[in-house]
Amino acid sequence: MDQQVDNTKPPASELVLSQQQKNVVIGGVLLAMLLAALDQTIVAPAMPTIGSALGHAQYLPWIVTAYLLAATALAPLYGRISDIYGRRPTIMVAIAIFLAGSVISAIAPDMLTLIIGRAVQGIGGGGLFTMSQTIIGDLVPPRERALYAGWISGMWAVASIAGPLLGGAFAEHLHWSLIFWINLPLGVVAVLTINGPLKRLPVAGRRHSIDGWSAALLIVATSLLLLALNWGGSTYPWRSPEILGLLGGSVLGFAALGIRLVKASEPLISLEILGNRVVLFGTLGVFMLQGANIGLAVYLPVYLESVQGLTAGESGLGLLSLLLGTVAGASMSGRLTAKLVHYKRIALFGICISVAAVIVLAVVAASAPLWQIEVLLAIVGIGSGTVFPVTTVSVQNAVDRAHLGVATGVLTFLRSLGSALGVAVLGAVALGYGIPLAGEAMRHHAAAGSGDGFAMIYFVCALMLVLGLVSLVLMPEKPLRGSADNTPPPMEG
Repeated sequence: MDQQVDNTKPPASELVLSQQQKNVVIGGVLLAMLLAALDQTIVAPAMPTIGSALGHAQYLPWIVTAYLLAATALAPLYGRISDIYGRRPTIMVAIAIFLAGSVISAIAPDMLTLIIGRAVQGIGGGGLFTMSQTIIGDLVPPRERALYAGWISGMWAVASIAGPLLGGAFAEHLHWSLIFWINLPLGVVAVLTINGPLKRLPVAGRRHSIDGWSAALLIVATSLLLLALNWGGSTYPWRSPEILGLLGGSVLGFAALGIRLVKASEPLISLEILGNRVVLFGTLGVFMLQGANIGLAVYLPVYLESVQGLTAGESGLGLLSLLLGTVAGASMSGRLTAKLVHYKRIALFGICISVAAVIVLAVVAASAPLWQIEVLLAIVGIGSGTVFPVTTVSVQNAVDRAHLGVATGVLTFLRSLGSALGVAVLGAVALGYGIPLAGEAMRHHAAAGSGDGFAMIYFVCALMLVLGLVSLVLMPEKPLRGSADNTPPPMEG
């Protein structure tokens, strides 16, 4: 399954794009990232309508799960392919696959076809996440790159807010298929924007092989793990044969992947990258931080409805302080990273104030008025937002251009996996305290009137943040290369 690729075009030390062209490309890839981010949030409000229209409502969770499985498992593979073939053809294929999946989903006559369409969308979406950050890494030197992290966080915030609003509006007032049709004009704009300038972007690698066995093992092992995390505690008990079998199969798959990576002549993920302490601890930090953040975002609406007495619509608006705080923290962190020598301190300080705010949130969950909750959520968002720019830039700065795609793919992979793990862990805590799952909150509005269960959820989130803090403390801080310094850094052992 190893495919040899010979690219004789030597890597260029200087990019041949003007600043205006770079800005155009960055705008285009951010639009591509918005496409993939929207499709993680826009479907949920329309799921009841889709179930009524297509039938087989018991399979509705697969509309989300199919996308998540494909997007997460394939992220590292896209990074590797782009390091070999170049960024432009890789992101163009990702956009084409994503749009094909959108068409399949929009015209789906039944639930099975819709689930297949969502899986195809996820195959493309995983590439959009990875390639967007990789291309920005190509165009902008590390010291300036953090400035764009605020834009990336802004895309996620827009998707988090606009996705549910658009999904609900389309399903209620127009037709649910518009959720998918809307991707076509946005995708065409993205392609027309970036196609020309990306032709001038050099290919980093020379002669490489694509390790197909490692890719297959990664996809299987990740899919089994995500299925266990999605089904555990809801569809099946955690100790059921089904969940234990999925977890056991995932462990075996990752073990086989590790053996393959050691033995392969040119593995899917370079051993140099896996042994790089900046990449290792930076991605682990993002893994834990994302688990805490997504867990909060999933269960905060339930808390705001059950304990604070808000309506479903008001609880969505209640997340604005967290989302806007995250964008503000990322923007501030990006600007400071470009100016400070010891830039890692920004993330360390930020995650410390997030830990403190989440602990306070846990202590006062049962009795605090809404305005205090919103202030605490804004502090959590600002603190967490400072971490993502620092970790992304640190990981990309620690590898040379030939490995940039793979390193970014690993970062994207663990960020997505952290989301699934966070929801699963907090879901287990919620079930233990009788708190309804996020999707059930509106049907069981009064089921979780006590704040004790939510306090425990917040304490677990604080523990995840502390583990992320430990990872960042262990992550080495390497000097950032600036626009005047294009020398690739040595791979760290």
